[in-house]
Amino acid sequence: MANWLFKEEPDHYSFADLERDGTAMWGGVTNSLARRNLRQVRRGDKIFFYHTGKEKAIVGEMRAVTDPGPDANSDDAKAVVVEVQRVRRLPQPVLLKRIKADPLLADWDLARLPRLSVMPVSQAQWQRVLELSGKESS
Repeated sequence: MANWLFKEEPDHYSFADLERDGTAMWGGVTNSLARRNLRQVRRGDKIFFYHTGKEKAIVGEMRAVTDPGPDANSDDAKAVVVEVQRVRRLPQPVLLKRIKADPLLADWDLARLPRLSVMPVSQAQWQRVLELSGKESS
């Protein structure tokens, strides 16, 4: 099982929307590296939900319900989607500025590649984010 982080603009689709809906199809990824990452997600993988825009914070946890599949709503043959399910809202959002200031997280793709919308999360990074959010482990 792998860990991931997916980014979304909360004005477009927020963690509150996922809490209401329970599950969602995650797609619309056009960046080639992010798309490559999305194709590697597998059913059961854990995923952080990150709000972009003004908020810039990891706010919740999701789980992949399906492996990647073709995006039926796209004309792009390379487009893929993954169904995700809400797991929990983090006790406290973990702000990007806090991540960048943390020695254990400063070299993470989240801090270095701001335009990347789907990225891997190491187990050590996952645990550190949970610690920063006020939760011991997942």
